[in-house]
Amino acid sequence: MKLKSGFVLREVCNQKIVAAEGLQNINFNKLLALNVSAAFLWEEVEGKEFTVEDLADALVREYGIDKELALKDSQNLLDSWRAAGVLDE
Repeated sequence: MKLKSGFVLREVCNQKIVAAEGLQNINFNKLLALNVSAAFLWEEVEGKEFTVEDLADALVREYGIDKELALKDSQNLLDSWRAAGVLDE
């Protein structure tokens, strides 16, 4: 899977948000707020193909957490990105 093109991570008032840019995303009428670890993962995979395992591996490398917890957190994040419509699968 990949992040859809036209969505960019920005910092607004010390908050990381994903916003839509371009005509292909004209129906995206919301901002997606990301916490620090979600923003880290967005930056890790932006412009690349990735899997839930790739996200989990990045969390383990960056934060030193247990792989099982990293997989669970990564799947939850992907579910929220999927629901927001920012993934190409």
